[in-house]
Amino acid sequence: MKNMTIGVDPGMSGALAILEGERLIQIIDMPVVEVEINGKLKRRISPEMLVSELGMYLDFVTCAYVEKVSAMPGQGVSSMFAFGEALGLIRGIFAGLRVPCFLVPPSAWKRTLKVPQGKDAARAMAAQLWPLNAAEFKRVKDDGRAEAALIALWGARQ
Repeated sequence: MKNMTIGVDPGMSGALAILEGERLIQIIDMPVVEVEINGKLKRRISPEMLVSELGMYLDFVTCAYVEKVSAMPGQGVSSMFAFGEALGLIRGIFAGLRVPCFLVPPSAWKRTLKVPQGKDAARAMAAQLWPLNAAEFKRVKDDGRAEAALIALWGARQ
């Protein structure tokens, strides 16, 4: 194993994809735990679990590409804070692991890879690009997996 690229969809329902060249090696669903905040259970990324999941690949990873997320209309203040916290946590983990990390806007990777418009477009494209892994992208909620894989592909081609 060598020359690996990581792509990250940083949401709570996001994922990480690891590519060797353009071959999909592994998809990792974002490791989350429930924590109590103001008396309510909230999902948050587990940094310990994330580092553990990445551990076996660190000697081979050249860089990570993380989707540059921003506020979306209609999202509440607390959910946007949690989203920003997740992005900062992911960037901090890569910095601590000494993996170069680059932010990529969705418009950049989607335009370059020619991802069609539509909610299921990333899943369909990922299943077509990696037919042996198509089952990883079959559910509607697997869009984070598909986007992470496509972000990694975009990064591998840079």
